[in-house]
Amino acid sequence: MDIRGLPSLQDQKYQTNRWTNIIGETAAALDGFEEITSIKGIGARAAAIFLSGIGDVNDFATADKLAAYVGIVPRVAASNGVEIHGRITKQGNKLVRTTLVQCTLSAIRYSGYLNTFYRRIKERRGSGKAIIATARKLLTIIYNTLKNNWIFEDFPAFKIKNTRQTAGQTS
Repeated sequence: MDIRGLPSLQDQKYQTNRWTNIIGETAAALDGFEEITSIKGIGARAAAIFLSGIGDVNDFATADKLAAYVGIVPRVAASNGVEIHGRITKQGNKLVRTTLVQCTLSAIRYSGYLNTFYRRIKERRGSGKAIIATARKLLTIIYNTLKNNWIFEDFPAFKIKNTRQTAGQTS
């Protein structure tokens, strides 16, 4: 096999870093970027994926509607007053859902609140369901962060910076 036509490993690393920087710069221009990256466990690429996948957060009336859009809610089969809850629907954007789970695994390490929630569910239901339940909790935090323009000064302690004021608020 002739490999002379293939780019070198250094060229591939350079191109990867170049595209990562371009994605980060482009994402930084999106509304909500600063807010969402203030959450520990969410970096520039993940923020770009969330912001482009979610779009305008005001299109969703509640965090539950956003969770359904992403496809991280349980499938429900109802017949004659009997409801059966199954696995998650997986109806939304797979990249957003996968990124959410990866960010959740990272955020569990930083946030005592999410870590406690994860361990409590893990004891009862197992690690797989606990990760998905915690991912939905993180998605609710993302929703509220974008909806209210929160910027976390200290995410593990849920301390919000007081740099921005919403319209109608007195100084």
